[in-house]
Amino acid sequence: MSSSLAVVRALVRRALHEITRVPGAAIPGVLAPTIFMIGLSGVFGEAAQIPGFDATDFRTFIVPVGLLQGAAFSGAATGVNLARDIEGGWFDRLLVCPAPRLTVLVGIVASAALRSLLPGTFLIAVALMLGVDWPGAGALVIAALLVMGLATAIAFYAVIVALKFRTQQAAPLMQVGGFVATLFTTAYAPKDLLAGWLAVIATINPVTPVLAGIRQGFVGGVTWHDTLAGFAAVAGLLVVLGGLAMRRLHRMGA
Repeated sequence: MSSSLAVVRALVRRALHEITRVPGAAIPGVLAPTIFMIGLSGVFGEAAQIPGFDATDFRTFIVPVGLLQGAAFSGAATGVNLARDIEGGWFDRLLVCPAPRLTVLVGIVASAALRSLLPGTFLIAVALMLGVDWPGAGALVIAALLVMGLATAIAFYAVIVALKFRTQQAAPLMQVGGFVATLFTTAYAPKDLLAGWLAVIATINPVTPVLAGIRQGFVGGVTWHDTLAGFAAVAGLLVVLGGLAMRRLHRMGA
């Protein structure tokens, strides 16, 4: 157990060191959710006045979507980094180490959870400076845990793609998964205001309850229903995507 934890820590440390080694690669993912929030608020800010919109300020409604985007960028970056290691031959050397492959997989994706806190922290700081109401410490803790969990799930998806194609040229495919999952939720309007087909997709999309859990405190109060539903959705994504990633990793080099 101790040796497995040491491997996980080493892999996480290596991934996090890349932020300081190549800061230019991390900056777009950190800034993009904040730019997204500012841009959409300026263009669609009056949408909050539409009857049935459950937020008085469009910025409070859209900030949680930016947190989801930060999770998506962080998860996709994990897959891109893995594809680069595969191309360079480093990952092949990692697979011959005595550590179980589950340990290797956990070490690869765990960094995504920590990296997702960077764009999220920056976004929250800017949003508060722009006048977004403080959601409460409890709501922020719940949001942070859900963001970290979703980033890990998306990292599993990106790992699946990286192991399948084994090239950084698959990066757009890694990124589109989180983008589409976020887009087809209640990201831009409450479900009652969505078009019929989009409302149906948002209802069955497992990321929708995650967004609802993150939105607590920003829009409305914190409830057990939204909190448990959000964590249940994240747990389901982790089990399904983690299982598929583990299966793909076992096939690597087989």
